[in-house]
Amino acid sequence: MGASGWDYVTRYDGDVEAALATLQARVFQEEYGSDDRYRSLENLYEDEEFMGTEGTHTILDIDRVVATDDPPTQSNVADYGTLRPLAPNRVMHHFGTNHPAVEQYEELGVAANEAASHEEHERSLLGECRMRWTGYYVVLYCGDRPTHLGIFGFSGD
Repeated sequence: MGASGWDYVTRYDGDVEAALATLQARVFQEEYGSDDRYRSLENLYEDEEFMGTEGTHTILDIDRVVATDDPPTQSNVADYGTLRPLAPNRVMHHFGTNHPAVEQYEELGVAANEAASHEEHERSLLGECRMRWTGYYVVLYCGDRPTHLGIFGFSGD
């Protein structure tokens, strides 16, 4: 099926795990709400063959948040399925501020998706995620108040 990039903006009230769970519930409903195969997110996760080989190519392929902003490595099995914060120096690099706004995140996402070349995409915000089955988040602000998360990553082979 190939690799699929994904990105989302979701509300954030100070708890990354809660924001991820809310986003996953919404995406599950959008993707599988009318599908008789999976009646719940837990039921989807129980299908180890599907999740282990194909996956959903969405945020549903992420199963935990980690605190480290160290890049994941393919040799570390524990890095698969993780969502981690984008390192502060990379946030500053892409946004020019430590308090990026939702609009800035959305603009950088559009630019990454419209990149004219693979190299251009690799240098973009979304290009920060170089390992499949992982993702990053960026805290987004309205003024000085954190209000949303920008979440992006890759799934698939």
